Amino acid sequence: MENKEESHIGEIEETLDESNPNPNPNPNPNRAPRTVRTLVPEVEIHLFRRGKGPIDVFKSSLGGWDQDQLEVRNILDKYDFKSIFAFNPASGRGVPIRFQRNGRSILPYKDGSVIFVDGEPKDSLIQPITKILLGVAIITILITFLYNDTPEWMLKLNVFGGNLPPWILACVVIVFTRMRKRTKDLVKKFGW
Repeated sequence: MENKEESHIGEIEETLDESNPNPNPNPNPNRAPRTVRTLVPEVEIHLFRRGKGPIDVFKSSLGGWDQDQLEVRNILDKYDFKSIFAFNPASGRGVPIRFQRNGRSILPYKDGSVIFVDGEPKDSLIQPITKILLGVAIITILITFLYNDTPEWMLKLNVFGGNLPPWILACVVIVFTRMRKRTKDLVKKFGW
């Protein structure tokens, strides 16, 4: 009786069928393995720059919880735009496309839609600096040609304890006008 118990206790050994040397876990070899694919919703975007173009036509995937929001921040970064607008090639630019902090549009879009977008490029730093330098040069040249000598009212002011060169006056005029343009909205904002 003890021999029977000892024969049942032990390791489990795997037995191979000698007639089939390559065992296949898939009983039906004609069937392709199953894969799961999720379809990402996409929209086709026709991108314009200041109403000219289209400069690019591409597909963009929609994001967000419901997969219906346009990835606005990616478009702004890729094409160096400061803002984008809804666009109709026949009538022109429409309302700006607003987006949240996460970079996705506020308004939803449907899968497969064709969207026309117009972008406003970022302002270059070279352009305002060039304008300021050119303005200083022109005003300095005008002051020196119009007044061979320093004007008497400038000598009477004697702000710096000596003669005031014309280029300093030109710089003051340009800086004053630039500051006035930039602070006009700020003053209105605070109600002054």
